[in-house]
Amino acid sequence: MRTTRRAVLAGMAAAPSLGVWSARAQEAKELRIAKQFGISYLPLTILEIRGLIEKHAAAAGLADLKVSWSQLSAGAPMNDALVAGSLDVAGGGVGPLVTIWARTKANLGVRGIASLNSMPLYLNTINPAVKSLKDFGDKDRIAMPAVKVSIQAVTLQMAAERELGKFDALDRLTVSMSHPDGHAAMMSGRSEINAHFTSAPFMYQQLEDPRVRRVLSSYEVLGGPATFNTVWCTAKWREANPRAYRALLAALAEAMAMIKADPAGMAALWIEAEKSKLAPAFIEKMIRDPENVFTTVPQNVMRYAEFMHKVGSIREKPASWQDMFFPDVHGVAGS
Repeated sequence: MRTTRRAVLAGMAAAPSLGVWSARAQEAKELRIAKQFGISYLPLTILEIRGLIEKHAAAAGLADLKVSWSQLSAGAPMNDALVAGSLDVAGGGVGPLVTIWARTKANLGVRGIASLNSMPLYLNTINPAVKSLKDFGDKDRIAMPAVKVSIQAVTLQMAAERELGKFDALDRLTVSMSHPDGHAAMMSGRSEINAHFTSAPFMYQQLEDPRVRRVLSSYEVLGGPATFNTVWCTAKWREANPRAYRALLAALAEAMAMIKADPAGMAALWIEAEKSKLAPAFIEKMIRDPENVFTTVPQNVMRYAEFMHKVGSIREKPASWQDMFFPDVHGVAGS
């Protein structure tokens, strides 16, 4: 990895505008938010450990707001929880966001709140015979958070269409597994899983092993940097909880600034929070890597949405990236 300079963006300078609302509005006493695994969720980890949402909520007059955190393996169960009303804010990849946006456009109105980062995804393998997508055979198995709907699944389909001429050419080889489980399965060398489409830190850990080869990077597929993770919620929750929503956005802005100002300190925070055995210098190196950018600005999300519509994964096609996000971030230079 390159460590020549720090590349972290804040991406959000102003508080959101939610229209006229009463300071006495009865907002929910609890904010239920979920994240997934990996260093890409560092901004949310900072929010949780430092109590940043509670801090900004108290400043807005919600001193008794309780923030409850959960950790799920993929975006699909988060979307199910949002629809069921058992979760308020989900944190995951662009694929699940695009899926739930299209699914709820006419009713719940789920949209993105902000991006969390622009980070690449690597497809790695321990099969020495696999040097490109065309080398995968019937005996190979590729682990990813969720087949067909995860951002890894969509990226693999985009790459398969370009290199193999058929977007679903490799779908039969994909297996749903959490990042930690997929990592452990491939690296054991004793599982049917011999490839893993994953994210940091897992993909970088794998490449430390001489058995592992990188087959592709999502940045190669997208033609440049792209959003990996976002946070999203329903229109109903946003409208009913304007101060909590503002507190979340303000907390995210503060977390982005903390990552930029203190990569070493935030690496240590993440290691302690995740009970990780990885070396602090290894995590700090990832945070400082120019290809890993922590930002609230959505980037290249339309490429994913357009592809998903073209292959029939979603029925609704957004006119622009802004269609999939609430107005509070429409002023940034997204794509």
